[in-house]
Amino acid sequence: MILSPGSVARVGLLVIVAVLLDISGVSGVRLLGGYADLLPLLVGAAALYGGSLAGAATGFFAGLLADLLLGQTLGTSSLVLTVVGYWVGSYRELRDSGHGLLPLVVGSAASLAYVVGIAAVSFMLEVGGASVSLLVLRDMVVTVFLNTLISLPVFVAIRRVLRPVLEVDPLERRRRRRAATIERGPIGLRGLEIGR
Repeated sequence: MILSPGSVARVGLLVIVAVLLDISGVSGVRLLGGYADLLPLLVGAAALYGGSLAGAATGFFAGLLADLLLGQTLGTSSLVLTVVGYWVGSYRELRDSGHGLLPLVVGSAASLAYVVGIAAVSFMLEVGGASVSLLVLRDMVVTVFLNTLISLPVFVAIRRVLRPVLEVDPLERRRRRRAATIERGPIGLRGLEIGR
């Protein structure tokens, strides 16, 4: 991601909108005993498209804003979301991030890391009388499942907002690579103009 005032404004606006939507609407709707959570999806998308630094910064500020608005123990969400953002961004920097279904995998992995991380930090700090039961595990599984279902449209929306400030658009790189493969053809048939 290009570090500029425009990119900071875009990510900041995404953080504010996602936290407000998460607090006011999405987290209040319970399906199958769990709820969808937009924050790990936002952090995962920012990290996937912007890298580890953008993901960690987005995770920190999204978690801090959520903790401040909800009146929770400061730092629990921001700690976990910072780690999730850095982890997803590091994955993006080491691997090819141009596959079309990668948002599903990243969304589910970021959501799983977030719910497990929040549970671990809450258990260690005894925030809100944290306890371990089968209901908590069921809620975690349902939350990861719901986040996986909504991850593709959320990632597409975030990519559209961030696209003007991205250094390299992962999907554009994939399209160029596919076009180059079609031009060259298979190794044994290069220059024969077969398959066009």
